[in-house]
Amino acid sequence: MDRQLISHFAHADHQIAAPVSEAHLDRLLRRARLPEGARVLDLGCGEGFWLVRLLEMYGDATGDGVDISQTALDAARAAATAKGVADRLGLHLVSATGFSPAEPYDLVLCVGSTHAFDGLTPTLEQIRKFLKPGGLALVGEGFYEKEPSEELRAEIGDYEDLARTVARAEASGFRTVYAHTSELGEWDEYEWSWTGSLLRWALANPGPDGEQARAAALEHREMWLNGYRGVLGFVTLLLAADLVE
Repeated sequence: MDRQLISHFAHADHQIAAPVSEAHLDRLLRRARLPEGARVLDLGCGEGFWLVRLLEMYGDATGDGVDISQTALDAARAAATAKGVADRLGLHLVSATGFSPAEPYDLVLCVGSTHAFDGLTPTLEQIRKFLKPGGLALVGEGFYEKEPSEELRAEIGDYEDLARTVARAEASGFRTVYAHTSELGEWDEYEWSWTGSLLRWALANPGPDGEQARAAALEHREMWLNGYRGVLGFVTLLLAADLVE
């Protein structure tokens, strides 16, 4: 079973696919205050929850979603159809680094997918190329709430603390106009859903795939509960491109 399918089953009960509640997601999207007829891009859109919600909220916006998983894009298309926004959504089976837009965007999202560009700074450098003058970026990134062990840092990534994460974003030509720092309860809801959804699927599907899913869930839960819980944070930054550099 490949990682994309494991991710699909793991996010079945938490389609936001990030440690963010629906209330805080809606607050972030409202704060974007998009103009009439806005164009929106989601890099690493997964199953499209953020993008579909945004198209529901802004009834004249259009969006493009980019992902490397056909399974995820099929789910995004189904969700958009169910919500009545499919006619305003384009989906692209291509890597985030390989996507070339025809026109610039008012808002570019990249939530939990900065690894596709090898980190926050190169992600924001690429996003700037996709934005209209004065456009916005909505970027979700990990940071360390407290200093991790060297072993944990090597396992989950070389993140900064929150202050340095914000400074790094602003050094890339943006200004932070709003942000949400995920709460411990949001993390717990996300992780219990991720591991629990995958374990339920494994129990209902005995055999090699079920065993692989079970192993992935238990390995993930061990790393969370005995590793990064309370150590790794997550911030979603609403960034305005600075016209003065």
